[in-house]
Amino acid sequence: MKIDKLSIDGKKTSIEVKDNIFSSKINETLISEVIYKTNANYKGRKSKTKQKNEIIGSTSKIYAQKGTGNARHASRKAPIFVGGGVAHGPKGETKYKKRKLNKNEKRLSIASILTKKHKLNDLIIFNDFSKEIKKTKEMNLILKKFHAINSILILDKSSKNNIDKAVRNIPNVKCTDINHFSAFDIVKHKKIIFTESSLKELEKRYN
Repeated sequence: MKIDKLSIDGKKTSIEVKDNIFSSKINETLISEVIYKTNANYKGRKSKTKQKNEIIGSTSKIYAQKGTGNARHASRKAPIFVGGGVAHGPKGETKYKKRKLNKNEKRLSIASILTKKHKLNDLIIFNDFSKEIKKTKEMNLILKKFHAINSILILDKSSKNNIDKAVRNIPNVKCTDINHFSAFDIVKHKKIIFTESSLKELEKRYN
């Protein structure tokens, strides 16, 4: 199938693309499942408290079992004491189970989302950015021209190097390369932008 390819000054040509990426079956259930797993794995779970067995200190009884009139206690590591362990506190990242995503799930979900974006006219293919764009203002005007003020740019390495600094400070716009994007990134942004070279790199994965 053919879709439009644009230059930054608005000139339109066409480019041949693979049907299994931009005209595939849209699987909403798979998309939801992949996004849920990806989002869950992104969350940083750094909070951690020490359990009773992780407190360093004496394990001897603090006083005799009987005859003091006080309640029976073992060591001061118990959660009821100041400086003791924390009962039922967060246990850190290692205790959370990572949700596995196999390669086929990733590939099919991305193809489903790209097909959906293409049908909604939210997919843009640019010529490669052969010249460096240094000014954020200039890049912002280009994105506004194509109604892409909320977008992710998935670029080839050369194009990314040429515009990365200009895009960096624009809100709601993410610039990445073909090896570092996920289904979650595509859904999060309204417009998806590829360059001709990055599109060819993507197609190699769907052979």
